[in-house]
Amino acid sequence: MKTALWLYMFLFLAFFDLHAQYPVLTPFAISLGAAPTFIGWMMGIYALTHLPGNLLAGSLIDRHGSRRYIIFSLTAAGIILLLQAHVQLPWQLLVLRSISGFVLAFLSPACLALLASLSRDPVTQGKYMSGHGVIHTLASVLSPAAGAFIVANAGFSGTFQSLGWLLIFTGLMAFLSLPKPMPAAAKAKHKGQQAEPINNEKPARLPFSLRLYLIPFAIACSQGILFFEIPLRESGLASIMSTGLLFSVISLGALVTLSMLFLNRYAPHIRVTIGVFGLAICFYALAAADRVPIMIILFTLGLAKGLLFPALSSLFIQLSGGGKLGKVFSFQSIAMSLGSFVGPIAAGQLRSVVSPYFVAFLMLMTVLLLLPKRNREAPLTAISPETPITTV
Repeated sequence: MKTALWLYMFLFLAFFDLHAQYPVLTPFAISLGAAPTFIGWMMGIYALTHLPGNLLAGSLIDRHGSRRYIIFSLTAAGIILLLQAHVQLPWQLLVLRSISGFVLAFLSPACLALLASLSRDPVTQGKYMSGHGVIHTLASVLSPAAGAFIVANAGFSGTFQSLGWLLIFTGLMAFLSLPKPMPAAAKAKHKGQQAEPINNEKPARLPFSLRLYLIPFAIACSQGILFFEIPLRESGLASIMSTGLLFSVISLGALVTLSMLFLNRYAPHIRVTIGVFGLAICFYALAAADRVPIMIILFTLGLAKGLLFPALSSLFIQLSGGGKLGKVFSFQSIAMSLGSFVGPIAAGQLRSVVSPYFVAFLMLMTVLLLLPKRNREAPLTAISPETPITTV
């Protein structure tokens, strides 16, 4: 439990730091003389450089453990922000954003893998995943306003420097507090078993079909469509304040279901099914139900998101049998990065022909067919923790 609490604190500081940049980056790029097209590339390059980082993260985390990659990701991202405070040209900002996307690609898979390895009990694992969702949502609600406040008082350079030092300090705390992983031989000795020789000839495959990653892809794609469409409602005349309020309503809905820890007692595939179906119905309402207040629809959508995201992580843990968690979560991050990149592009191309909300509805209803059937007897699995679990 102690390790989980430390992880939650690191995750909150990291997510707070990263989300605080969102209201700052576009005005900063404009102040450097960047054109709107260049700003779009600057925002998109972050998701694109996430992909090679996620591909490397999976096998490296499974091989070496999560600790070193959490420390590396936090510290390197902090150094990049310190350099970003001294940027003078738009292309320099683009390069730093691309490097930042790569180094931060290790953070989420490493943290999720370490959280999942802290317990063998599926209910406890579900609670850990819910805690991860609560931390992420809280940070995304609080940090944009904090970032805007820091810019108003310290300017762009002071903001990036303060956020950079915060990430470096978080990386230092991770170095001092996260326990080191046990070597394979020590793990085997701890369990009273003989260490097995490492076979590097053939990489082990995941114990489930990769097509299941179409589920997080479709979820992220529909979310990208939502983030693209909401600011453009009323022919783009909606105010920034009202748009921010609507995004806050989604986050509040997610916090409600994320706080209902008793939901983790239900099977992950049931929660995923209900969550995806709820998202699909909300997108259909956004496309067709003009008389329903948009705040009610978005609050319900937030409820579905809060139910869905921890359940999806628990489902992948269950299907993987508790092994190769680094690769499992890195592939999930890849699917969501691709979805976040494709969603806004598809919405921009299709909105003159059909409502992008209806496209999201069809996509979510289709991926419901990909959900695995529930096994009558779940196999006994043992998740080998990277570190001895201590209680406080």
